[in-house]
Amino acid sequence: MSDSFEKTFSKWRIYLALLIGISISGGILIYSFTRSEFHRVEKGKGDYTWKDTNGNKKIDYSDPEEFIAVPRGDFQKKSAYDVLSDISWDSGTFFWLFLALLGMVGRDLGYILRIRILTKNQLTWTQSFHVIMIWEFASALAPGVMSGATVAMFILNREKIALGRATAIVILTAFLDNLFYVVIIPLLFLFIPAGKLFPSSGNESMMAVFWTGFSVFALLCVVLFSSIVLYPKLVFHLLTFITRIPFLKRFREGAAKTGNDVIATAAEMKKEPFSFWLKAFGATVFSWSSRFLVINFIMQAFLNLGFLQQAQIFTKQFVLWMFLRISPTPGGSGVAEWAFGELLSEFSTSIVLLGTMAVLWRLISYFPYLIIGSVILPRWLSRQKKNRD
Repeated sequence: MSDSFEKTFSKWRIYLALLIGISISGGILIYSFTRSEFHRVEKGKGDYTWKDTNGNKKIDYSDPEEFIAVPRGDFQKKSAYDVLSDISWDSGTFFWLFLALLGMVGRDLGYILRIRILTKNQLTWTQSFHVIMIWEFASALAPGVMSGATVAMFILNREKIALGRATAIVILTAFLDNLFYVVIIPLLFLFIPAGKLFPSSGNESMMAVFWTGFSVFALLCVVLFSSIVLYPKLVFHLLTFITRIPFLKRFREGAAKTGNDVIATAAEMKKEPFSFWLKAFGATVFSWSSRFLVINFIMQAFLNLGFLQQAQIFTKQFVLWMFLRISPTPGGSGVAEWAFGELLSEFSTSIVLLGTMAVLWRLISYFPYLIIGSVILPRWLSRQKKNRD
């Protein structure tokens, strides 16, 4: 298991994730910065006027074929340099970007609090920090459709938590994450119509994918809850059934022990008071809300948005993260940037500005985990090796 664990974090995986992420971010910046775009100005002060050449009744601010040069128009052509020069890089801008960084701190603090709650403070603050950072590191290297769950079980086990108990804890974290989606989305949709959360182009297809994903996560939520709280013996039977396969027979004894540990942990969890679950779910809500607010803060740094617009951006991120969770690329690279531009384009017509904000978002919310994880992991492995010796 140790060898396979270290292979998961092999250098080529880290370099591949960095290469993909940097290539996509760099590609977005190059694409954005090499295109001119048109901005509406006061009538008579521009050099262009708009003509609906493709008949879609929608202004495509980056399509030069839709703009005709005239002496006194209502549109002005701007380069990427012009767009960035118009941004007021004042204390307010840096204040909101600083809050975006704090949002990521809040995200991890929520996860650390939750893992301490679920382990009943068996892990110290330092151990919890290491567990979460390596867990996030694994998730950053894995495709969005996967997660660092398997790695998390191993990490918790290395921190002297029985594998069965670690398995139950990881399943509970997955349940709480899915519960956040399943509970909060219907509440938010009571205030913001679903039609306002998707771009006008491809609205129906994106809505279909979103609600399909929502249904899958709702079903997964029921399965995860049942496997730990209602019918924990299902995990035991599943593990012992799988190890009947000839080449897996050597794992049967360990699988049975893990299954029994899961049953024991489930029995223990059932005795926990409602306050225990409320605190665990509260930490989950705090973590995800902090994660979502990162985009809100970044957009506020460059755009003057009102409360209702901020609420709409926050709600749209449930759609954004649904697409990230079904992404086949490491850390959702490519899908993340595309979804960002598609879902949030109504708040800015500038490709340059949207591209800049998308890259800033990824620089704050994705790349740091690759760096932090690659620093922490070797030290953690070294400490674990010393403890075994």
